[in-house]
Amino acid sequence: MPRAKDPAWFDQVKEEIIDPDRRIVDPHHHLWSVDSTMWGRYELDDLWSDTESGHRIEKTVFLECRSNYREVGPEHLRPIGETEYVVSCAAESARAEDKATIAGIVGFADLTLGALVSEVLDAHEAAAPGLFKGIRHAGPEDKTGTLTNPGGRFPDLYSREDFRDGVRLLGRRGYPHDTWHFHHQNRDYLALARACPDTVMVLDHLGTPAGAGAYEGMREEIFPTWKEDIAAIAECENVVAKLGGLAMPDNGFGWDERDVPPTSDEFVEAQAPYYHHMIDCFGPERCMFESNFPVDKLSISYHVLWNGLKNIVADFSEDEKHAMFYATAARVYRLD
Repeated sequence: MPRAKDPAWFDQVKEEIIDPDRRIVDPHHHLWSVDSTMWGRYELDDLWSDTESGHRIEKTVFLECRSNYREVGPEHLRPIGETEYVVSCAAESARAEDKATIAGIVGFADLTLGALVSEVLDAHEAAAPGLFKGIRHAGPEDKTGTLTNPGGRFPDLYSREDFRDGVRLLGRRGYPHDTWHFHHQNRDYLALARACPDTVMVLDHLGTPAGAGAYEGMREEIFPTWKEDIAAIAECENVVAKLGGLAMPDNGFGWDERDVPPTSDEFVEAQAPYYHHMIDCFGPERCMFESNFPVDKLSISYHVLWNGLKNIVADFSEDEKHAMFYATAARVYRLD
């Protein structure tokens, strides 16, 4: 049984909530109304069981995850089914008192489709008026075949001119572009960011420094190059960073295979250098913390994760903390 389905595993580590009154936007989670291969079913009540575990999560942003697509109709419009499903969840969340509200939806569009991209954006807007906030067409690609999510649906995506045209269109329409990829693609992403300077681009999951599969035992070797690449990306003022997602199994920390889940102190000890480098490069005003749930739920519980994130920036100013936990996400996704 995947850890994400086993509450007893998480119950072994319970922590007092740090800074419980801090306002938080969780700008990156998923929903599945049917069982996914690794993460199981994850619906609004499951989200709430996490967001209501002690921290003050006021708003969330849903990120596309290939769920609930339409089964009929034009292929390029089938992702609208996912948006329609999340709209119904968002409406229910808005009716609840004192629970996190799904305040934004980042959907999928194949940005290589030329003129059809505008049709997809129009359909997302019509399906989710006021809630549709952007597009994630991600570019993970790992040719070793040893990672759990090797991507590769769109080979060499970032260098394709039709894809770059789609990213530029998002900027003209006033939408950000989200993506994630592996560390060895960071230079390709840098070229994409430079080619699309008028589009706000959101780099998910710290550029995913892999540590599993073919990359097992290579963390110290990968880290210096990752640092250089992140510093170069941060020079592109149109890029903002989501800080989270390092508890995915592909990052290689191995928590998903343990008998007992990690504490927030273990989380900080293992991952703080990555977070601090991102913040040093981008600045708090261009950083937002994310949960990436339920994907990271394979490795760590929600309340322990946010305790760890709070500890990582314990010495930052109040304004800097507010930017990373709330204001950057609210600005980028136009939530307020």
